[in-house]
Amino acid sequence: MSDYARQLHTVDLHTGGEPLRVVLSGLPPLPAGTMLQKRAWLREHHDDLRRFLMLEPRGHADMYGAYLFPPVSPGADFGVIFLHNEGYSDMCGHGIIALGRLLVELGMVERQSPRTRIAFDAPAGFIEAWVEWDGRHAGRTTFRNVPGFIYRRDVAVRTRDFGAITGDIVFGGAFYYYLTAPDGLSIAPENVRTLIELGAQAKAAVVAQIPIRHPLEPDLDQLYGSIIDGPPNAASVGADQSNVCIFADREVDRSPTGTGSSGRAAQLFLRGRLGLNQAYVNASIVGSRFEVRVVEAVKIGPFDGAITEVTGEAHIMGFNHWVLEREDPFPQGFFLR
Repeated sequence: MSDYARQLHTVDLHTGGEPLRVVLSGLPPLPAGTMLQKRAWLREHHDDLRRFLMLEPRGHADMYGAYLFPPVSPGADFGVIFLHNEGYSDMCGHGIIALGRLLVELGMVERQSPRTRIAFDAPAGFIEAWVEWDGRHAGRTTFRNVPGFIYRRDVAVRTRDFGAITGDIVFGGAFYYYLTAPDGLSIAPENVRTLIELGAQAKAAVVAQIPIRHPLEPDLDQLYGSIIDGPPNAASVGADQSNVCIFADREVDRSPTGTGSSGRAAQLFLRGRLGLNQAYVNASIVGSRFEVRVVEAVKIGPFDGAITEVTGEAHIMGFNHWVLEREDPFPQGFFLR
């Protein structure tokens, strides 16, 4: 075993079909600092680890992951950094839901019935979560997100293949461009290639046209992806909408997107289309669902904002012991689309 250049233990979960690979051991020690500083250090010094875990042949173009670290704030239990095919996230709702299930199910925190509280320091800020515990198994996770707000309303851009489109730029833990699918394009698996192209072209057009500045934290100044909504699809009857998030390097979220659902609820609330504490059911392209509600109205710098809570369910899929042979020709993986 000592001949291996690298060894890591991970557990794989999914939240509504969206994967999360959590590293349990084998991470390098991180220098002191905020989670944003730790993320920057990892990007500069150990991005090979992200590539090793996320890209082929160990991962795939739509893989997602998480590193757990000691917390950096007094009220938190863990620090977390999320990773994907292109880099690192500001926050990840489906990841928090999966981590909650994992930590309670495996007894990595002190379990309390009917719900166990776990708090995380994420790059975007402090995240509080509650995991159902019936004395034998963990259930759904609800997390309270960082404040969401509408950054720019009715942003019109022109795309190469879809013409002029209009949407809102909203922060829900990360910045997204929210748009409605054109007539005839449903949020369904058979349309995924067209939806990827629409999301990617919309994101590129917004990035080229609109500078984004978070009012409190400049390290969050980036458009993470596009979120395309439409009526519930055949697998989502009874939901309020279906949506799909296209993020990072044309990655497709199989879940309804936790930060995306937060941003959507904040958007609807601030536009007067969702009431305080009114439940909103958001469905994914594969039919999985999150329930989200606005629990408080707040101010974020000059912006009116909203605190949201999102509820979803995750499932453990497997445990892995990863090794890197010294003669492996792909120590950092490769990316094929």
